[in-house]
Amino acid sequence: MARFCRAGLYLVTSQELSRGRSTLDIIKAALAGGVRLIQLREKNMPLPDFVRLAEQVRRLTAETDDLLIINDRLDVAMGIGADGVHLGQTDFPVAMARKLAPDLIIGASTHNAAEVEVAQTAGASYINIGPLFPTQTKSWSGEFLGLEGLRILAKAARVPFTVMGGIKREHIPDLLQAGARTIAVVTAVTAAANPEAAAREMLSLIQGHDGQRTLV
Repeated sequence: MARFCRAGLYLVTSQELSRGRSTLDIIKAALAGGVRLIQLREKNMPLPDFVRLAEQVRRLTAETDDLLIINDRLDVAMGIGADGVHLGQTDFPVAMARKLAPDLIIGASTHNAAEVEVAQTAGASYINIGPLFPTQTKSWSGEFLGLEGLRILAKAARVPFTVMGGIKREHIPDLLQAGARTIAVVTAVTAAANPEAAAREMLSLIQGHDGQRTLV
């Protein structure tokens, strides 16, 4: 978790939002741009294809000594030796995941104070607060949290937290001011004309806050 908290930028993948480029190529570009924390999230990919991709990404991140989190699938995370799993509100229960994988980084998506408390009590290593802003990657019928919602939920967090949902480069200064330290993005990198340069620029903004690489 110390490495997780030092990462600053958290890339979440989406083959469908990568402008025709492969997820593996996007990840390679992001790693070249300094990203040290990857979540493999391919919700519409058939499981056999997802497992093969996860194995490829695990080999790649092992070579660079970077962190790999698998979205939704605890079985895949354990099977390929990933560093962690990220679970949504309708995924495998956090408490059961913690029993099965006591040493795994376990993240949980949270959208309100009640979900924050449940996830922390269940043993989540970190929580994700979101969605903050309108986003292409999540079908969402509730209100977007925005900066004020972030401030409220950040105060309730007793574990490290990430933020996500429609985040672009221009949001970063305000997010850092509101207490965010680990910022998760999808299209800001995956759909960028130059994913490596986009990742490097966002990392520079995050790491430059207070003149140092920021911690959660």
